[in-house]
Amino acid sequence: MGRIRSGAEASENTTDSEETKVAGRRRGVLIPCLLFAASLLAVGIPVWLIQPFRHQTPRDLEVSYFLRRWSPVGVSILAGFTLFWVFRLWRGSPGLLRRRTLVLASALSLFTAWFAHQNHFEWKFRPPGKTEFSTPAEASFLKDEDRVLGVEINGEAAAYPIRALAYHHLVHDRVGGVELVATY
Repeated sequence: MGRIRSGAEASENTTDSEETKVAGRRRGVLIPCLLFAASLLAVGIPVWLIQPFRHQTPRDLEVSYFLRRWSPVGVSILAGFTLFWVFRLWRGSPGLLRRRTLVLASALSLFTAWFAHQNHFEWKFRPPGKTEFSTPAEASFLKDEDRVLGVEINGEAAAYPIRALAYHHLVHDRVGGVELVATY
């Protein structure tokens, strides 16, 4: 014959199962957050390793290029898993804070998937759209030790700060009536 439980035993078992469900939901919400963190690392490491005017080791470049090559596929897969977990957890997460966390994890995972398909290195080094030039007297932003790339055509001279050229890589200009592209 079955054992009859007292009211205290029944409520104790109910409390244990509720605590187990809550702990499971917390772990469940943690999974999309960890998937997003992995996506963020896959996209963020190359951005961190390859920066203008910062030394990169051959290993830094190797890691960055590997991640740039595989992150569009990998991060898209991680975003898919994140969305799967969010849909799975949505009904079991009645709390507004948990649902906001799930929405945030989804949105950020989709953003990293989009970002993984972008060439952010091109964004960093895009040539300036409209260049503005100064006379030597107006060039207060230059220091005496700054290097410049100079050109003289038809009696007209121009100098381009290496600092600006190194960052943008090129600038379009007209010197002495001749169109040119200065690059470094």
